[in-house]
Amino acid sequence: MGYFLGVDTGGTYTDAVIVDQDATRVIGKAKALTTRNDLAIGIGGAVDAALALAGVAASEITLVSLSTTLATNALVEGQGGRVALVFIGFDAGDEARAGLDEALRGDPVLRLTGGHGHAGQELAPLDLATLEQTLRDTGDQVMGYAVAARFATRNPAHEIAARDLIRRITGRPVTCSHELSANLNGPKRALTAVLNARLIGMIDRLVAACERHLAAIGIDAPLMVVRGDGALISAAMVRERPIETILSGPAASIVGARWLTGATDALVSDIGGTTTDVALLRDGLPGIDPQGARVGGFRTMVEAVAMRTTGLGGDSEVHLITEGLSGGLRLGPRRLVPVSLLAQDHGPMVHAALDRALSSDVSGEYDGRFAIPMQGATGGLTPREATLLARITAPMPLAQALTSRLEAAAMDRLVARGLVMIAGVTPSDASHALGRLGAWDAQASEKALRLLGRRRTGAGERFATDPLALAQAIIDQLTTQTAECLLEAAFAEDPAFAGDAPETLARHPLTRAGLRGHHGVMQITARLAVPVIGLGASAPAYYGAVGQMLGCQMILPEHAGVANAIGAVVGQISQRATGSVTSPSEGRFAVHLPGGVETFADSSTALAALHAALTADASARALRAGAVDLHLTTTRDIREADVEGRTMFIEATLTVTASGRPRVARASGDAPPKALQ
Repeated sequence: MGYFLGVDTGGTYTDAVIVDQDATRVIGKAKALTTRNDLAIGIGGAVDAALALAGVAASEITLVSLSTTLATNALVEGQGGRVALVFIGFDAGDEARAGLDEALRGDPVLRLTGGHGHAGQELAPLDLATLEQTLRDTGDQVMGYAVAARFATRNPAHEIAARDLIRRITGRPVTCSHELSANLNGPKRALTAVLNARLIGMIDRLVAACERHLAAIGIDAPLMVVRGDGALISAAMVRERPIETILSGPAASIVGARWLTGATDALVSDIGGTTTDVALLRDGLPGIDPQGARVGGFRTMVEAVAMRTTGLGGDSEVHLITEGLSGGLRLGPRRLVPVSLLAQDHGPMVHAALDRALSSDVSGEYDGRFAIPMQGATGGLTPREATLLARITAPMPLAQALTSRLEAAAMDRLVARGLVMIAGVTPSDASHALGRLGAWDAQASEKALRLLGRRRTGAGERFATDPLALAQAIIDQLTTQTAECLLEAAFAEDPAFAGDAPETLARHPLTRAGLRGHHGVMQITARLAVPVIGLGASAPAYYGAVGQMLGCQMILPEHAGVANAIGAVVGQISQRATGSVTSPSEGRFAVHLPGGVETFADSSTALAALHAALTADASARALRAGAVDLHLTTTRDIREADVEGRTMFIEATLTVTASGRPRVARASGDAPPKALQ
């Protein structure tokens, strides 16, 4: 009998789980710290421990599936490589739409003439000469390229031509917007392409690290990756389309929550080191966001579960609010390395720095914070950034890394590029100081909290003189913000509040009064009407208080800490191909295909041609994704209008979905494995 191996790489932990091939029970599970400098170390630690605990040999693994929050975390924290956008045929100011400017973060934009019209006709010739000259001038200033052309989903010829030229001259990865979505809205497609290009290096390193360790221990099985809608794709495909892994971890957690609990209607809340992800399970299924995945403030064109992702986790940065007399706290969205975790491997350095800061009567701006170098591509750094990065050869106090205030902005850019991480006080440190967690260095947490409490409020008083009181305040703030995340999701999913801002409703005084059970001249009560399934390694430590605050049942399943890894291996493969037929003039029907536009004399022939092309495309992609036993479904949206008694064809959109179970290897000496149901 063979076994399935599920791996989930999160911001703090990497989980591994062994499931029997019928996907009925967990055989073994393990955790290891995610090692950002070499992801293979963390993956290897979790996988090897899970195999040992399960008593399963590497040769018995017939399928490996990987989920990850690394892409989601990168977008939430504003990280990723420097890219260039080739913007073809768009008008001045179009880059300000759909959040594209914010996503670019100052990365270069090359505007070219070209593009097509709604019917796929060329509006202007593509200026390849300017593109070629610019590519030769820019050299190695960017790590990849995104290409977006006007109406490329109706005719991708200009995107394809630009892509081919970029690859020939630079050899860099190129993402075309039409490859990621068949929908209109060029700036939004460009945004999705930019984010995809920015994530390619990160996801490639993750997949390579996983493949490297699997090969080293003798696992010869297909490697799949969870997509943002919960479906599986092959590792080869995800290297080209890493954007599809945003919400991969949360999507896997939804699948895992259903498998673990059997619940049909519930809010699923997964707390990790960086984010809290909330989705509604209705009739046993998660909803798919019709507007595309939204994460880190960006609305993409990626199909994904309807998930609300917030930069709130066990390792969230603790911000002190200095406005007002008493001050306050706010957590996230940036993830820090907990001081207690850093002290595990660098105890003498960490404690020496903390003790030195505590011995001074003056509170320093960077007390209790440390800079940690990370691996990554360093192309496109400014001289100041390169000098600063070269100085950080090992974890060190942040005050030691920065020699002047001018370098603070350079440090922020290095952090945004993922080349440096900052260590500081987090809720994980608060939990260690309070004795709720014991895996890391609680003494370092207590010292860092003492330093943090020495900061001054608007009234000039210290925030806290008791580090344990400050730790409890941080945990209470985590409870409050988690409850707000769940309330936002509940209001967003409740039809009675359609059109209202869920963020406002979640924080409304009436909502807060209702949760407290207000009894005065008015009596106000409020509670969640569905249970909450709490997932994540730290959920048992935090979510009991959240359930009490919201007045709801809190379900904490036995394997909640590895739900993502479980969800990774009980999913199916699914690939969609979408295309359209338009009628540019009476008696002409244009079929918009990936290879160009074909024209037919009647709508029936055009629709048949489109259906055949989409069926072939979806089937080929599903097979490439690693599926067997394909099942095909088709949806049609045909828009017509009555004009003076005649039915006029306007436009049609077809979507063909090819789905199937993942291909598995044959375990050594076994018969062909039973299909995963």
